[in-house]
Amino acid sequence: MTGNAQQSTNAHADRNSEIGILITKPRGYLAMKSAFLLGRVGSLNARLVELTGAAAGDHAVDIGCGPGQLVRAMADRVGSAGRVIGIDPSQEMIDYASGRAAPNCRFEVGAAQSLTLPDASVDVVTSTFVMHHIPQAQRTAALGQMFRVLRPGGRLLLADTHPTGKVLPAAVRIMSRFAARRTDDPHAPGHQADPLTAIDIRRYREALREVGFGTVDFTAIPPTTGVLVATKDV
Repeated sequence: MTGNAQQSTNAHADRNSEIGILITKPRGYLAMKSAFLLGRVGSLNARLVELTGAAAGDHAVDIGCGPGQLVRAMADRVGSAGRVIGIDPSQEMIDYASGRAAPNCRFEVGAAQSLTLPDASVDVVTSTFVMHHIPQAQRTAALGQMFRVLRPGGRLLLADTHPTGKVLPAAVRIMSRFAARRTDDPHAPGHQADPLTAIDIRRYREALREVGFGTVDFTAIPPTTGVLVATKDV
């Protein structure tokens, strides 16, 4: 390997260790997500928006927004008097989402563990199918940032894969181990004893309470999704 190639590889590894696993192909991601969710992306996003309790005029941020589907659903919910910001570390995702932005939303490059939003500036924070992409050592910091930007009484919604039945859990295990080999990331779900444990959103209950959240509730949305909703005490 040449010196320049080695430097490029090292720089990529350093960035992954700081930010996490980047997804840089929006169309491929959308196709994969639609297939995994059995074509129910729209109905899932509608249910997630409902669980946030967002109201007209609220300000919201979606962290790890990807191509921006949930941001646009949230923008419909909060209406013209509200605003929604989508944040993702992948420039490719931000470019794709920005080209499809609603008038009351915008997109910017950023990482969950180093948000630039002001303290107590939003009513709702969402972060879906993201936590397992953040480096293990940075996850508490990411939750702390989510807590920081919420106003008192604000709500955080975290969601990740929570498959039911017999076929879906087996498929998730296979996909996770394949992804772990492709990324060579020791913290990726496929390197865990059971990938389903690694992506189980319920594992963050105590961490959420430790950073300051009060009520933390779990909801399962069959057939594929688990959700935590945490409230910042007034």
